[in-house]
Amino acid sequence: MIQYQVIGRAVLLAAGVFLAAGVNAQQPQAAPKASEPAQPPGKEAAPAVKPVLEPKALDLLKAMSDRLAAAKSLSFTALSTYEHPSRIGPALAYTTLSEVLMERPNKLRVITAGDGPASEFYYDGKTIMAYSPAENLVAVAEAPPTIDAMLKAAFDNAGIYFPFTDVIVADPYKDIAEGLVHAFYIGQSKVIGGTVTDMVAYADNDVFVQIWIGAEDKLPRLVRAVYRADKLRLRHQVELSNWKLNPPAAAEAFASSKASAAKRIAFSHPAAPPLGSKPPAAQDKPSEPPPPKSK
Repeated sequence: MIQYQVIGRAVLLAAGVFLAAGVNAQQPQAAPKASEPAQPPGKEAAPAVKPVLEPKALDLLKAMSDRLAAAKSLSFTALSTYEHPSRIGPALAYTTLSEVLMERPNKLRVITAGDGPASEFYYDGKTIMAYSPAENLVAVAEAPPTIDAMLKAAFDNAGIYFPFTDVIVADPYKDIAEGLVHAFYIGQSKVIGGTVTDMVAYADNDVFVQIWIGAEDKLPRLVRAVYRADKLRLRHQVELSNWKLNPPAAAEAFASSKASAAKRIAFSHPAAPPLGSKPPAAQDKPSEPPPPKSK
């Protein structure tokens, strides 16, 4: 499923240069735990919801996946909004805007602006290049020969993650269906994406997702997610627009001469300790979200 956790919010993280907007957010102070309401006498806890996979919901998810997977190239705009706790508790919202161009099986370009440093990402089937225009710094590394494998390698090695991963993998439905516990049809909306959409909710044991899918073109227009392990129930949202299927894509679109000429730095994972520092104690190690399901 689409992952939106801590590293997912960063969109581009390489060598500590591509920082998420949330890093500069006001850090929350420890808030007192709210006492849980007492169970009314004579009433038992509500029974767990029985897992249900509605055929209509699954059919819509499959139709969306088929439409995306059939396209040899894609371009779209992704407006991502994520929440981060403020120092007084209520969440603040931060956004990034990414212009995405992808060509199967091994080319991707993501140009991102947002509430933080701008970034550029290029993958040409052989190398990945993460560029920070403001600092004129670039990290370059060899990459696997497919988008799916590249996405996993980029996450594992440098914490690079895109919140629209499930849109660009070879088989979106495979990623969604893995571990799926609930899927149900909600109804139609006429106010999202300037078109009629079908609303579907689905969940596994980690995340609850609501998605708006174009009723006619079967393209995703809006995705919202909340993670079960997140006690604050922070919301993560991606609005997808300006869809173009099978647009022409020149080979030079997946590289940048300006980025190539920038000062080189090494890729490193944002969770890695600084060179020469002592490793953190086991209890102090930052929790890391699961890697993308792309294989």
